[in-house]
Amino acid sequence: MIHFITGGQRSGKSEYAEKLALEQSTNPIYLATSRVWDEGHRARIEAHKARRGEQWESIEEEKALSSHNFTGRLVLLDCITLWLTNIFFDNGEQDDKSLNDAKAELDKILSQDCDWIIVSNELGLGGHPGNEVAMRFNDLQGRINQYIAAKADRVSLVISGIPVEIKSPNK
Repeated sequence: MIHFITGGQRSGKSEYAEKLALEQSTNPIYLATSRVWDEGHRARIEAHKARRGEQWESIEEEKALSSHNFTGRLVLLDCITLWLTNIFFDNGEQDDKSLNDAKAELDKILSQDCDWIIVSNELGLGGHPGNEVAMRFNDLQGRINQYIAAKADRVSLVISGIPVEIKSPNK
């Protein structure tokens, strides 16, 4: 089962994903992808960690998601946007290489026999990026979100803390 959750920044995506994970598992895995970019970002990461209880098994992995075995587990991957940022900048801002690398890694992890809740930002809902690199990254993010949504069993859009089901096995 793959449940893809997307929405704007600070829309409540992670909180919704965490709630769902705890409803489905007594010991879910929290697969965190963020690098520490600066002290403000470190504070955001620490706030996320503090919100989670001891029932979570936390794994921090910036890029090589498939280096872990998740067989039989429920995994909350948070978040695709930060993971894709790591790939994009490590690839020297090469759009096509970054997209191909991300798709290959996603194919590896999604082939594991486990359940996924995957969180990502819906960047296209915001204002127009102020520079060329940000615009290219927004386009890349949109393409990877579409790739994941096509593979997902469920897709939810979170708006102002309210999840809206976009795709489900029954629709």
